[in-house]
Amino acid sequence: MSQAEQELGITERKDVNPGEWYAEVVLKAELADYAPMGGFIVTRPRGYALWERLKRHLDRWFKETGVQNAYFPMFIPDDLLQRERDVIEGFDPEVAWVTRGGHEELETPLAVRPTSESIIAPFMADWIRSHRDLPLLLNQWCSVVRWEATETKPFFRTKEFLWQEGHTAHADEDDAWRETMLRLEQYERLYEDILAMPVLRGRKPPHDKFPGADTTTTVEALMPDGKSVQGGTSHYLGTTFGEAFDITYADENEEQQVAHTASWGVSWRALGALIMTHSDDQGFVAPPRIAPEQVVIVPIWSEETKDDVTSFATTVYEELHEAGIRVELDDRDERNPGFKFNEWELKGVPLRIEIGPNEVAEETVTLVHRPDGEKRSVEVDGLDETVGSELDEIHDKLYEAAAENLEENVRTATSREEILGTIGQHGGYVKSGWCGDERCEEPIKDAIAAEIVLVPLDRDEEPIHDTCAICDEPATETVYFARTY
Repeated sequence: MSQAEQELGITERKDVNPGEWYAEVVLKAELADYAPMGGFIVTRPRGYALWERLKRHLDRWFKETGVQNAYFPMFIPDDLLQRERDVIEGFDPEVAWVTRGGHEELETPLAVRPTSESIIAPFMADWIRSHRDLPLLLNQWCSVVRWEATETKPFFRTKEFLWQEGHTAHADEDDAWRETMLRLEQYERLYEDILAMPVLRGRKPPHDKFPGADTTTTVEALMPDGKSVQGGTSHYLGTTFGEAFDITYADENEEQQVAHTASWGVSWRALGALIMTHSDDQGFVAPPRIAPEQVVIVPIWSEETKDDVTSFATTVYEELHEAGIRVELDDRDERNPGFKFNEWELKGVPLRIEIGPNEVAEETVTLVHRPDGEKRSVEVDGLDETVGSELDEIHDKLYEAAAENLEENVRTATSREEILGTIGQHGGYVKSGWCGDERCEEPIKDAIAAEIVLVPLDRDEEPIHDTCAICDEPATETVYFARTY
């Protein structure tokens, strides 16, 4: 192996040192780089292409259900943020402030948005007059800043991150709740249909819901190292923000009512989750429906066969490209096929097409799946349909592997000792009975840094056990404990 090939490969092992392995995959697959300021990253074109495709799917689904995109300033005056402080306590340590513009001190400091309720809600209040203005469904794609990250983990933990945040107003609780659940279902669809990842749906316990919310719902994804990722949240806010920001409307009887609101968001943490879930010791593995390149064609020639092979490969490329498949033809002279195989495996391309003299003679191509190296020879006739089926098969392989990991790592426990021992040894999720008291989470959090990540959506669902695993009082709910990112 050449020095260039050695440098190209992943040196850390996923099952031994997942943190260092993850960072190496992100850097060497050219997804992101570290910024000169601590806590920030540079998203490289390949990484940003993943975000664009995620955005494209979600944005289409949002618009199909009546959502309109808008954009609000990234700076929030202190007096507006103060109105949110009345609802949200303890947020100030995460807020970054601008106190000077040019050489002039600002009369009023401006907060860099940590979230946008306090800048969007006043405009919703201005724009809503009548029940005919409802529902008002707004979304913005933007970045936010939260001054909390100390150790950067690209896409998982950074001071600035990309996300979408939906903010909606409704006439009543039923409509706002339908909105909350619709967005949660779309997030589940994103993970399962696009990112090839199963998730658990539920809600956060009362002490961990979004401040001011009536209910926070969540999708949670299990990582191969046994930790849970909060994949997306959708909040029914009740009338808390409507009252704080005077979001009111005249009903059919011309009586003033307070609007019910909801908010919902997914960040580029979803990219971190897919990298962590599917990638391996050879590098990044991209699910086909979000991959920047779905297919790479690698021609294999000698000087005598170069013209025939490259001509055949070009024809295959053009056919797939015209069919709308994201395909790359790697016909570089200066790199040998082995180097190209390794490079494109590192970059995560889900399907490789190999074309040599034998394929040209037989009018076939050789297909190689990225997740497992499965190889097969197929005819070029109808190749676009064949490739589409292969990509779907690869998606299914990735999903099934992740689903198997999830299924094997949901366990039950009936005591504090069982919770501690099970998570300590295996990681994953541990289900147990819970009395509903936040104090019963504290000994688990203090001992092994695990917490309650969700409870069932159905509030009337019978708890898995009759008594709380921590205090032995009667259980009111089932909880899922896990370590988290």
